[in-house]
Amino acid sequence: MDPKRPGTSFSNGAVMAGLRVSNLSYNFGAKPALQDISFDVDRGQFCALLGPNGAGKSTLFNLLTRLFTSPTGRIEIDGQDLAKNPRAALARLGIVFQQTTLDLDLTVRQNLRYFAALHGLSGRAADLRIDAALERLDMKPRAAEKARTLNGGHKRRAEIARALIHKPLVLLLDEPTAGLDAAARQAITGHVHDLSAEGTTVLWATHLTDEVRPDDRLIILHQSRILADGLAADISGDQPLADRFLSLTAPA
Repeated sequence: MDPKRPGTSFSNGAVMAGLRVSNLSYNFGAKPALQDISFDVDRGQFCALLGPNGAGKSTLFNLLTRLFTSPTGRIEIDGQDLAKNPRAALARLGIVFQQTTLDLDLTVRQNLRYFAALHGLSGRAADLRIDAALERLDMKPRAAEKARTLNGGHKRRAEIARALIHKPLVLLLDEPTAGLDAAARQAITGHVHDLSAEGTTVLWATHLTDEVRPDDRLIILHQSRILADGLAADISGDQPLADRFLSLTAPA
């Protein structure tokens, strides 16, 4: 098997990490935002990062995308050290931020073409990737619509489609369903699980337990620390996940 392909294993049976975070800490002045965070996400795995508001999820995403840097710890994206090889590491990364970053005065296709150009794609090669991404997210019929006319769910689909154009090996989504209704949340969660099943490593940050499936990898982050890490079904045990999450994050 090719160790460069997502979801594959080495000859010794070990699965290569799509995302590896080791001993990562970050402070805002004297206030710790993350304290000695370590975890691996295997290639092709869907991992939910569950935590209440203020847990440190967005800080972690800012570090993973190099918007913040930390003097401690290490981040590897599909085997590339983010500090030592930032260009190679970030080239493997797709990101959907919590706040929309679409240009509202451009059409969906124009937004995606601009993003493709930033990655050195143009002409027919760019159009083929754009069409494939729009088709993947059921957004091709809306390609000519201006972004400002889209509802929240379709804006999110457009942003995920945009994040896929350069064929990232690792996809980060920071609260991607914030403000959406239940049907839109379910549809987007399903789309991203499908991407993971096809080989994309996914880190999905949320504070909503109903977005986590029992067989998902789950990391619970609270007050800058990891409280639990494993399969969601194992962490919840004989309780509903919502009850288990509340018991872990309840004030002392």
